[in-house]
Amino acid sequence: MTTGNARVNRLRWLCRRGMKELDLLLEAFVRREAAALADGAWPDFEALLACEDDRLWDWLQGHDDPGSVRFQPLIDAIRGI
Repeated sequence: MTTGNARVNRLRWLCRRGMKELDLLLEAFVRREAAALADGAWPDFEALLACEDDRLWDWLQGHDDPGSVRFQPLIDAIRGI
């Protein structure tokens, strides 16, 4: 089982992407939500990070819909909505 700090560190690592713009958005979310993430909040965040960069970018920019009710609240939270 992953401890809170280890989970946050793992998520920070997974936020390192091939697109700097995504890095900035995702890392800002992890910084802002670190305590909640350490407590197990946003369980779908790791699954979202498994998506391809171009899809994530389109979703976060509002150019496309994730097509999944599962990811929409998370996308909105990352975007700061």
